[in-house]
Amino acid sequence: MTRETVRIAMNGVTGRMGYRQHLVRSILALQEQGGLGLGDGTVIWPEPVLVGRSEHKLRALAERHGLAQWNTDLDAVLADDSIDIYFDAQVTAAREDAVKKAIAAGKHLYCEKPTATGLDGALELARLADEAGVKHGVVQDKLFLPGLLKLRRLVEGGFFGRILSVRGEFGYWVFEGDWQPAQRPSWNYRAEDGGGIAVDMFPHWEYVLHELFGPVRTVQAQVTTHVPRRCDENGKPYDATADDAAYGIFQLDGGIVAQINSSWAVRVHRDELVEFQVDGTEGSAVAGLRGCRVQHRAATPKPVWNPDVPTSEPFRDQWQEVPDNGDFDNGFKAQWELFLRHVVRDDPWRWDLAAGARGVQLAELGLKSSAEGRRLDVPELGR
Repeated sequence: MTRETVRIAMNGVTGRMGYRQHLVRSILALQEQGGLGLGDGTVIWPEPVLVGRSEHKLRALAERHGLAQWNTDLDAVLADDSIDIYFDAQVTAAREDAVKKAIAAGKHLYCEKPTATGLDGALELARLADEAGVKHGVVQDKLFLPGLLKLRRLVEGGFFGRILSVRGEFGYWVFEGDWQPAQRPSWNYRAEDGGGIAVDMFPHWEYVLHELFGPVRTVQAQVTTHVPRRCDENGKPYDATADDAAYGIFQLDGGIVAQINSSWAVRVHRDELVEFQVDGTEGSAVAGLRGCRVQHRAATPKPVWNPDVPTSEPFRDQWQEVPDNGDFDNGFKAQWELFLRHVVRDDPWRWDLAAGARGVQLAELGLKSSAEGRRLDVPELGR
């Protein structure tokens, strides 16, 4: 067996997502399984080097997991020739400059989205990375969720016939931070710090719609701040200047209409925190994080509207669960494995900074659509 070590500078892993999903459930999980085997006796061994601003947090995290390498000096880490990949899970406002430094240092890079605070910046990162000849990727984790993998299977198998529409519901109640602690960091609700649900979630919806159903051609959105006053991590009240709900209508290639509601001010009355219903001429499906249920044309009931009597149709009981037909790994880890293969063996890869720029573009146009009260075209982006 040949072990090929890939050293990864991981910036932002003291945050919730960077720590749980990327460090623990992806990179450290790969180490626990003995590395990533390539099938020819070669094993990729990912070795994290923790990067961040807080020496206290980095030291505590490193000690917790028995990691020797950490540093608060990003420039020094990027100057280290043994570092192969730079990963960024910082707050959005800090990402652009750090990624530029990594590109200039010749590092392959992998980062969370949105890749930049605006489309111009996102396109510049893609251009700089291409010119530098480094490999680059953007996290698009929802494509690897079991529920959406099952949905993709249905799409590729022709289950739906002609797809008519997609309806998505995402969100949950994020506590205001006064009488119960908030589940999300306070910067998410301050526009000046890069917060807002549209800039957070529209990049997700762009790649989900693009990959499964087709490119987004128009967007009409309404964003709002339902909860204008919140309390931060220290219990101090602050004005929520960023949107906490975004309601979007997207027209896709082929006339498919997608409607997706995103909200941190909604109480959940659905089976999962995110669900997509897809309706087609031959059948429909409802997919969540893990589950996916279908109803074929031949098994569709024939309800009749009658508000004077109780509903007699057990609608939920008339759907069939799609089987797993396989094992599903953590979605973040699955994409990390593909990126590592791309870096080491040049395996195919399509989730690059250009794809990330499409998400930034859709968020930007969604906010503009809401501000101007009109539907906007979504132009194709060149390299």
